[in-house]
Amino acid sequence: MVKFLVACIMLAAFPLCAGAGEITVAGGAGLKDVLNDLGASFVQSNQSVTIIKSIVVSGVLARQLDSGAQIDIVFAANREWMDYLKEKKHVDPATISPFAYNTVVFVGKGLRRVSRLDELTTLNRIAVGSPKSVPAGEYAIEALRNAGLEKQLEGKLVMARDVRESLLYAERGEADGAFVYRTDALLSKEVDIWFTVPQNLYSRVVYMSALTVSGVKKKEAVDFSSYLHSAQAKPFLLKYGFEIQ
Repeated sequence: MVKFLVACIMLAAFPLCAGAGEITVAGGAGLKDVLNDLGASFVQSNQSVTIIKSIVVSGVLARQLDSGAQIDIVFAANREWMDYLKEKKHVDPATISPFAYNTVVFVGKGLRRVSRLDELTTLNRIAVGSPKSVPAGEYAIEALRNAGLEKQLEGKLVMARDVRESLLYAERGEADGAFVYRTDALLSKEVDIWFTVPQNLYSRVVYMSALTVSGVKKKEAVDFSSYLHSAQAKPFLLKYGFEIQ
């Protein structure tokens, strides 16, 4: 019993001891606000349900699941991370589906200093999510590579833990600008979108969702997953600037 309680405390972000009616949901920082709204809306009609949300980048989420974390619904901001979860048998393959789409933009504070990718060489510090674990960073680096700018900008890149931290660097002036998702940029009152990264330079940003192998056995989780993909969820996604097709 003591060991069981210790395990519950140590993995509080991903409970091993979730109670009846609890749904655990994990996704990246870019989904935080829309998932808060969708969760609150669902609970209004399902008051016996409690939704526990954990905001983690895809790489960390994968490691948590590898370690045995009990999560019901997962989101990955690209297909590769979801493929990894499928390969590791963490998710039910039949439930994997696109949830929403996004675009990558470059933001800055104050007077616009750049208006296209090739002008980034004039900046000193550029914030970007670490491409090793942050899909937003992967998309940004892919665009720089395809534009032939990756090597030129290598020494100027400031790696952030997630897309929201990348945004924060720009908001605080700790970086001259930052690569973020359009939805994150729209939430900020401190920075403006200086330009949109050309879509032909990187893979389309798609948020994939899935029920885990344990979540698919929970009625509450299955119901919430269905709600997330229903017509009722679309206004929330559009409110935050997500694309739905």
